[in-house]
Amino acid sequence: MSQSRDKKPADLFSPVHEANLRKAQPLAARMRPRDLDEFVGQEHFLGPGKLLRRLLLADRLGSLLFYGPPGSGKTALAHVIAHHTQCRFVPLNATASGTKEVRETLSEARQGLEETGQRTILFVDELHRFNRAQQDVLLPDVEEGRVVLIGATTQNPFFAVNSPLLSRSRIFAFETLGREAIKTLLRRALADAERGLGSIAVHMNEDALDFLAEACDGDARRALNALEVGVLSAETSPVEFTREIAQESIQRKALDYDGTGDAHYDVASAFIKSMRGSDPDAAIYWLARMLESGEDPRFIARRMVILASEDVGNADPQALVLAAAALQAVEFLGLPECQLPLAQAVTYLASAPKSNAATLAIGKARDDVRSGRTLAVPKHLRDSHYQGAAQLGHGEGYEYSHDHPGAWVDQAYLPEARRYYEPTDRGFEVEIRKRLEALQTSRDRKGAGDNPAP
Repeated sequence: MSQSRDKKPADLFSPVHEANLRKAQPLAARMRPRDLDEFVGQEHFLGPGKLLRRLLLADRLGSLLFYGPPGSGKTALAHVIAHHTQCRFVPLNATASGTKEVRETLSEARQGLEETGQRTILFVDELHRFNRAQQDVLLPDVEEGRVVLIGATTQNPFFAVNSPLLSRSRIFAFETLGREAIKTLLRRALADAERGLGSIAVHMNEDALDFLAEACDGDARRALNALEVGVLSAETSPVEFTREIAQESIQRKALDYDGTGDAHYDVASAFIKSMRGSDPDAAIYWLARMLESGEDPRFIARRMVILASEDVGNADPQALVLAAAALQAVEFLGLPECQLPLAQAVTYLASAPKSNAATLAIGKARDDVRSGRTLAVPKHLRDSHYQGAAQLGHGEGYEYSHDHPGAWVDQAYLPEARRYYEPTDRGFEVEIRKRLEALQTSRDRKGAGDNPAP
């Protein structure tokens, strides 16, 4: 008994315990950068002379919102900042923390500031998961500078974060890492014997490195974890890391695509703009992205019907027919077969000549109506199919177009001249423009005393 009383408690922060904890971490966590010099990527705000680096050097760090895709370095940079500023670092995950935990953390941060003068960096991962009330709890301490908030989110903060918190934070948009940046991180992990895989003999084939850098889609975490799986699962020594091993080691990426979230609207926007921009390859990729993410094919087909009129219009009248047929096919077939008519319609719409002349025409006309520039219906165009219409003069003087050569007669359809529809010189609208110009020439000749058939 006396021996057990005299025995000292284990030091949970001893080098041995820290080493064991580090060993249990995945490679991506072990290889997190320790300082700014080790951090890779995001040069647009962290490079020499850029805003975030200047804030760090001046020690004028305020609350920050890190917005970007997974694996782009948001969490890693938060740890680097905490180390650089020597602040107390407290991580919270919004999916696992409630209002009680947030209040307790803020209380501890205030107490620490009062007693030691040390500020606390509160890192909230997936900040968009906090509801409005939970975000509001953060506001007083953020506003008074008692805590430095670093919120990380994959969702657009202008949609996901409360306006008061947004206005008191600087937003930094992270970009996916380029292939060379990913390869730099992979090579670093292979060379680092302390934190990485440097103690293992690995012959990395260049095409395997290229594959991981390409297949990870800019996600450093995904690339590093695939590298670790490939190396540790190898049965030979030294490890011959081939492209085949790389392919077997990387998981299929879980697509970030909430049907009501930011990615949903961004991908849909890219889809529409690619068709509008006449790039069938890009359009078919975004179609595949939406389908693979579980998007409702009816939503996709409806967007295509809109584009067929809005952006193709009369430059190719067949576009609307095909888009409407694709919508009908989606309802009739369902997935997976409906991907075929969708693909046909998408490539057709993207390749078709473009005109927004009809879109502009209805926009101009509705603007006139909304602004009060309304026009009375000319008497000869008014309904004459009721008793007493003749007494009012309604329909008097109307000329039936089919009674005239070419099924056209020069008469006023508006009480004053207005021009809304301006056909382009693309696709079928070339023919429409010629037709309208010929009719205008006939009007001009009639006004000059000549009245030839159009």
